[in-house]
Amino acid sequence: MIDVNELRNGVTFELDGNLFKVIEYTHHKPGRGKATIRTKVRNLRSGAVLEKSFTSSDRVQDVRLDYRTAQFLYYDGNLYHFMDVVSFEQPALDSDAVGDAVNYLTENLEVKLTFYDQEPIELELPTAVDLEVTEAEMAVKGDTATGANKTVTMETGLKVQVPLFVEKGNKIRVDTRTGEYLTRV
Repeated sequence: MIDVNELRNGVTFELDGNLFKVIEYTHHKPGRGKATIRTKVRNLRSGAVLEKSFTSSDRVQDVRLDYRTAQFLYYDGNLYHFMDVVSFEQPALDSDAVGDAVNYLTENLEVKLTFYDQEPIELELPTAVDLEVTEAEMAVKGDTATGANKTVTMETGLKVQVPLFVEKGNKIRVDTRTGEYLTRV
């Protein structure tokens, strides 16, 4: 058991049989009475985002998580299949667990899978991935004082703002945390 005062962004805990990961954490101390801890948490099994409030004396169950490196193999319409690079096991995640990471998943991409009791519950992407541009509008640089941008579509369907020199067929590096263009590869 851990005290709710120890909760921080990114901490995973169990409450009422569900696994939650803290997305936002605020500590509110009124002039009188007990402090209140307000959190925004994501249910790791269903993907639902909830707001939970605790008093400073509450406790939650901490969990032991395992992390393994895996390669993305394929999506079969229901599940995203991965292969553990050490044991060659093939765990699968549903679309709720994958979330927005689907915009960056390409075949053979190495990711970090989080396991709880041998059940894959979450996926962590590398900080940057290389993606191919599949659609790019033609752009002509005009009288611009600052760098002009255009929107391109990547092989995964992700839309990214890029400089005008990026064309269809180019590979670019995209930051997975922000979805922003980093450089041409």
